[in-house]
Amino acid sequence: MAEVKELVIQTRLGPRTISAERIIDFPRGIIGFEDLHRFTLLQIKADSPFLILQSIDDPEQGLLVADPYSFMERYEIKVGDTEQKILQLQDRKDVAVLVTVTIPPGRPENTTLNLTGPVIINTVSKVGMQIPQTDAALPSHYLLSEKN
Repeated sequence: MAEVKELVIQTRLGPRTISAERIIDFPRGIIGFEDLHRFTLLQIKADSPFLILQSIDDPEQGLLVADPYSFMERYEIKVGDTEQKILQLQDRKDVAVLVTVTIPPGRPENTTLNLTGPVIINTVSKVGMQIPQTDAALPSHYLLSEKN
C-alpha cells in the first residue's frame, strides 16, 4: 500500500489539504480528546497569533490555541524526564509551546489563555502532548484584555 503524502479533511474553516509531514502525533491524546491522536495546526489568518489544533482523526474536533509568548513576556513551564522521552526532545529550540484559548460566547473582551494545560510539540519529531502545570505562582488563566 502506498504511503499517503497528503489528505483532504473538512474542517470548520472549510476543506483543508494536509501534508503528511504536518501531522503531529499525540500518543496520550489531549485532555477531553484522549481518543484522538493525530492533529495538525491550521492558521486562521496569516497575521493572527491564533491557530486551530485540528484533529485529523475526527475533523469536527479542533481547539483554538495560541503562542503564549505573543501575549506575555514570561511563561515558564516544566517538562519532566518522562515527558521529554515521549516527546523525543533533544534540543529546547525544537519545542513549540501553545496554550488553549477560551472566548466566551458574546464576550470576546473576556478571552483568556489557559496557562495550566500547555500543549508542547517537538517540531522535529512531530510528537506532542499536553502537560498540566501545577505551579501555584502561575495564574490558571490570562485575560487578554490585561495585555500591556
